[in-house]
Amino acid sequence: QVQLVESGGGLVQAGGSLRLSCAASARTGDRYSMGWFRQAPGKERDFVAAISSSGGVTYYADSVKGRFAISRDNAKNTVYLQMNSLKPEDTAVYYCAAELNPFVVARSKDEYDYWGQGTQVTVSS
Repeated sequence: QVQLVESGGGLVQAGGSLRLSCAASARTGDRYSMGWFRQAPGKERDFVAAISSSGGVTYYADSVKGRFAISRDNAKNTVYLQMNSLKPEDTAVYYCAAELNPFVVARSKDEYDYWGQGTQVTVSS
């Protein structure tokens, strides 16, 4: 069982930046691929970014490519999402997730095994 705790959300003006963190309760380094998803009110939970267990492979949704960066520090069992040039449409609850298969970096939420509780990001115009 892995517990994930997100932090770093908040209110920011358009064009600003935030860095989200996701701390895992157990060693994730070579065991889990990790992903970030977001869910706006009344909408589906959408893929944002994912990273392989080693950190060598990353994927991004087209809507955040070039603005967001996912990274991980396996020594700290923590995954980060650096969000720059934020837009009002980035407003959502952001969730991190862990996938047990370290060889697959999934973009579907159905592939992930563990989820955090989410952190709210609000971007004002």
